[in-house]
Formats: sequence, C-alpha cells, structure tokens
Amino acid sequence: MEQSGQPGYGNAVAADTAGPARHRRTPAAAPARAWGKVPVQITAWFWLTKVLTTGMGETTSDFLGRALNPAVAGAIGLLGLVGALLLQFRTPRYSPWIYWFAVVMVSVFGTMAADVVHVIAGVPYAVSTVAFAVLLAVVLVAWHRSEGTLSIHSITTPRRERFYWATVLTTFALGTACGDLTAGTLHLGYFSSGVLFTVAIAVPALARVMGLNAVAAFWWAYVLTRPLGASFADWMGVPTHRGGLGWGTGPVSLALAALIVVAVGYLAVEHRRSDAAAETSPLG
Repeated sequence: MEQSGQPGYGNAVAADTAGPARHRRTPAAAPARAWGKVPVQITAWFWLTKVLTTGMGETTSDFLGRALNPAVAGAIGLLGLVGALLLQFRTPRYSPWIYWFAVVMVSVFGTMAADVVHVIAGVPYAVSTVAFAVLLAVVLVAWHRSEGTLSIHSITTPRRERFYWATVLTTFALGTACGDLTAGTLHLGYFSSGVLFTVAIAVPALARVMGLNAVAAFWWAYVLTRPLGASFADWMGVPTHRGGLGWGTGPVSLALAALIVVAVGYLAVEHRRSDAAAETSPLG
C-alpha cells in the first residue's frame, strides 16, 4: 500500500488506496492543482514541446550510438532515464523543468530500446511496431483496470504516476519503430514520413470534434508525436545520400535542446502565473 506521506499526493493517496479495489477505481477528489504531477493544461505549447523532445531524443540517441560504444551509450541513456524519473517521482508537485527533463530522457532511452530490438536482436520494424503496439495496449488495459481511468487529470497517486510513465515510455518505443518502419522498410524516406505523420496527427483532432473521447484523442495524438518529431529530426540530421539535409545528429540535437529550453521556460513562466492567479483567487 502506498503511504499517504509521500510527496505530492497528500491525503489523496490514502483516499485512493484505502478499501477494496472497486473504491480504488474512483478518481481521487483532490484538485489537480494541489496534487498533480503532470501537465493538465494541454495547449499548443505542450504539443510543440512534446514534438521537440521526440526529435531531440531521436538524434541524441543516434549521435551517442555512433560517437560511443553502444553499450556505453545504452548505459548513459538508462542512467539518465532512472535519474530523471527519480527526480520526477520525488518532486512534491508538477515542475515543468523536471517533468520535461524526464520526457527528454524517456525519448532518448525509448529510441535506444527500439533500435536495440532492431539492430541487435534483428527484429524487423514491422514486427517491433506491432509488438510495441500490443505492449502499449497491455499497459493501458492494466492501468484502466486498476484505476478506472486513463485521464492525465487523474494522476493523483504514486501508482497512477507509475502507470503514466510506463505508458509514456512505451509510446516512445512504439513511435520510434513506426517512424523507422515508414522511412526505411516502406521506403518513404524521412521527410515524406514526417509529412505523413503531420497529416495523421490531425485525425485525432478531427475525431475529437466529431465526438471522440478526450482521453482517447489525447493518447492517440501523443503516440503520433513521436514519429512526427523523429522523422523531421532524422531528415535534418542524416547525410544527404540517405535522403537528409546532412546537418549532423549532434548539431541538430543541440539546436533542438535550445528550442526545448525556450519552450519549457515559457511553460514554467505560465505555470507560475497560473499558480499565482489561483492563490489570489477567492475560489483558490
């Protein structure tokens, strides 16, 4: 049983873990502002930052894999992921800098995981794409059966936060395999794959307008941001003989990192303003 004294959750944890399973499925009543550990305001800046992290994760993984021994690169990715998630789990409330640092490291390691399955294990991208899709479905089903919701507005306990990050990691691995499938196996190339996923990501938005559940639309779009950002980042970084612009994965990674810092800085300012407005509100 989770302890109610864990940071960032307060009595919401006790309320959510006490009693039989049917009671644990009821979302905690604590407001997201008080207990949330992930962004709950999904704006254009959220999606922009997410796409930037997917691109950076792709090119950074490729750069490390070529500049270092693959085992060393994998160890760096794993240690970075563990360290980032420990920071995220231990922070008492949502912090834009810590949260997006964790997303970046999930992106880097998720790319490495998908590449290892293909390059080291020799699994075709078509097979790994299906396998990661099945794994994602398993994680989502387990999350829903345990908690009764997949909404990001319900991340109010340590258990739900663990489900959330397991889902995020799986979406990155799936998106990496899917992007490599279209660019390589299906011979679309990186730029054409990026255009394909740009069109595809509009589908959940249109489906939402037509009545699709908001949670389903969110996770559908979340998965597609991975191959979208990675395809364009690869196009910019790979040599011209592979259909890219030849800018190099290192420089592209640094440029994307700079853009991420700007985007997260803006999100952090907006978060502070939102908190300040809530504290001064008579309803806050």
